[in-house]
Amino acid sequence: MLTLMPRHSSHILDLAKRGAEARLQDLIHEAKMLMELFPHLRDSFDKDELPISFIVAKGSGRLTRKPAQGRKRRRGMSAAARRAVSQRMRKYWAARRKAEKK
Repeated sequence: MLTLMPRHSSHILDLAKRGAEARLQDLIHEAKMLMELFPHLRDSFDKDELPISFIVAKGSGRLTRKPAQGRKRRRGMSAAARRAVSQRMRKYWAARRKAEKK
């Protein structure tokens, strides 16, 4: 069963965005303070890891999502299949309405 998340107003989304930006600024500030207090940490990351200044570079632009790989696209139904489903559902709802009347 597929459940959809509720849609939020643009005001709430704007507040969430502001909160995320403020939190990110706090984290950047905290990282800078740690680097000042512990200068040896600047070179302590693995070669596979990137320094924060590289990750959160000014003008780096907006992050983009990569397209999901490995997802299979659902096949569309033929007209005959849609007609069959429609007839089945009409019969189903007619039976439900009839049962409610009793």
